[in-house]
Amino acid sequence: MTLPHDYVERVYAGVLGKIIGVYLGRPFEGWSYERIMAELGEINYYVHEKLGKPLIVTDDDITGTFTFLRALPDHDNRRDLTPAQIGETWLNYLIEERTILWWGGLGNSTEHTAYLRLKHGIEAPRSGSMALNGQVVAEQIGAQIFIDGWAMVAPGDPEFAADLARRAASVSHDGEAIYGAQVLAAMEAQAFVEHDLDTLLNTGTSLIPQDSTIARMIAQLRELRTGEPDWRKARAWLDANYGYHKYGGGVHMAPNHGLMMLSLLYGDDDFQKTLMIVNTSGWDTDCNSGNIGCLMGIKNGLAGLETGPDYRGPVADRLYLPTADGGRAISDAVIETYHIANIGRALAGLPPVAQKNGARFHFETPGAVQGFMPEQSIECEGTVTMENVTGHSKLGKRSLALHYRGVSLSRDARVATATFMSPEAARMPGYELLSSPTLYPGQTVRARVEADAGNAAPITCNLYIHRYGADDALVIARSPQIALEPGDGHEFTWKIEGNGSDPICEIGVELSSEKRADGTVYLDTMTWDGTPDVAFTKPAHDGTMWKRAWVNGADRLDAWGKLRVTQNEGTGLVMQGTREWMNYRVTADVTPHLVKSGGIAARVQGMRRYYALLLCPDNKARLVKVLEGTKILAEADFAWAFDDAHQLSLCVQSNRIEASIDEHILFTVEDTDTPLTGGAVALVCEEGRLETETVTVQPLP
Repeated sequence: MTLPHDYVERVYAGVLGKIIGVYLGRPFEGWSYERIMAELGEINYYVHEKLGKPLIVTDDDITGTFTFLRALPDHDNRRDLTPAQIGETWLNYLIEERTILWWGGLGNSTEHTAYLRLKHGIEAPRSGSMALNGQVVAEQIGAQIFIDGWAMVAPGDPEFAADLARRAASVSHDGEAIYGAQVLAAMEAQAFVEHDLDTLLNTGTSLIPQDSTIARMIAQLRELRTGEPDWRKARAWLDANYGYHKYGGGVHMAPNHGLMMLSLLYGDDDFQKTLMIVNTSGWDTDCNSGNIGCLMGIKNGLAGLETGPDYRGPVADRLYLPTADGGRAISDAVIETYHIANIGRALAGLPPVAQKNGARFHFETPGAVQGFMPEQSIECEGTVTMENVTGHSKLGKRSLALHYRGVSLSRDARVATATFMSPEAARMPGYELLSSPTLYPGQTVRARVEADAGNAAPITCNLYIHRYGADDALVIARSPQIALEPGDGHEFTWKIEGNGSDPICEIGVELSSEKRADGTVYLDTMTWDGTPDVAFTKPAHDGTMWKRAWVNGADRLDAWGKLRVTQNEGTGLVMQGTREWMNYRVTADVTPHLVKSGGIAARVQGMRRYYALLLCPDNKARLVKVLEGTKILAEADFAWAFDDAHQLSLCVQSNRIEASIDEHILFTVEDTDTPLTGGAVALVCEEGRLETETVTVQPLP
């Protein structure tokens, strides 16, 4: 598989098209064509404000697309990845009743039904089979809405994309649902190297049975397009012949797939018009709009997104991915682009790419702002605008220009990007945003800025963070300031202070001056590294966001002075941290109450990937590795009793794991069989209740 020369940029356009499409259609998801026309009219731009809803939201279409694809890197990017392995990825990243899916119940929600099959030991593809779940359940839309990522890792290889789509879709779906997913995936993969719509349609339909409903419907729509110029009449024909009344279930694949094909056929190869048709037509608008937005983004590139109104500006690359891997929840289109592109590169036998030495924020894709937004507080509103520009980069080709105007005493300019959920995101309705911060005390932030040579005077510059404090109010902390002379550059190195109980929700750049200042400063890179040095405990104030920083994968998480974890059946985890945490020591006081087993975990990468030190039945202590099953690495006799507290500690360094209880080392082992290299920390509770007062994470000497 040879990658296109503009592969990364086209993936970025596809990711942007996906999230723009979802945000465009989400506010009126499920509405009929008649209601949309009566209350909103044709959908030519975002309508969230008209309906009193936020623009940037958690959504199953986005989270599932970029999460289930992790099955590939989690299994060494093998081309022979199996449906069963993708199903295991579901079990690892999903938190039952909380993340990604519509949890509508057995036989009602196709994905929930499949999850329950997987949970009870039925592997994919049987978990999604028509034989087990029935035709109505198996042929709903979910096979299609999560499929874009599998296409973007197979550019120019529609057969491979369709096969990946079949494997992924079969976890939860069957029949016509899989055929629709295969057509879309093949078209998206071929769109990297082919622009003509008829050729793309021929490619997609050639890979599914020609007597299928999907193939027959597409052929009829193509024939209809040759004689009927009005998309509204074509939509009415589709409704009459393939509408919801023809199928059972809530959201069937065929009607919605038909709307996507109709919008392509009548959209005149224009991003705005194509999305207008698919959204105005109704039904599952965010799903259909997201898939078509991705295809149009891949096919026409970034330029194709900019022929109409400014869709990118309000989005600012922002997206949320709430899963059991909480450190990936706060993300952006550039970060996800490089995750996808590096999977594609691995499948092609190529090494990964990392811009500007792997900086988290590097702005190397045209137009990217990576979630940075001007602060709109009273003291900052109107003082700065942003623009992705060529130049002013030490290691790359692009940077983020901060154009400041009227900065003066008590009129600062600030731009920031999220590191945790904002106050607005914490109140967001719909799918819950579970996340951990991406930045913690003890880590070192590194950022490079440069002043434009045409600035009339120096500008004072510093980095800053906002963290949650008393009553969940935002509290600012600043790095040391520097006077940035015209034409000069500066590299900040700032170690974050604090104890970890108050989550850091954003980081940014602040510009200030005692006298009026106008000019431009360029942000070249921003990143951070190092192991946190934190103590997670209930703060003295009454804020609640410290608890929200724990990703709750247990039945209950209470915070009555201490963290109390309750699990009614099976094993629950309460997690905090990111995959970038590699070598560290985690320690916690653990008090078991009527618990089967419980303890702490390190290098946690979801619900089924971690190391744990556990107090177990029959007065045993065990060091276990959970990775698609549980393996006991070491065990010893250890007398423990309900309501007695013990200090548990895990030290992970390279492939060496050291476990101790009450400061006595019990086990030291080396894991040479697919070791877990990084991840969060967690409290682990199997069938019962345990509590802790403080969890500490410390760097190793």
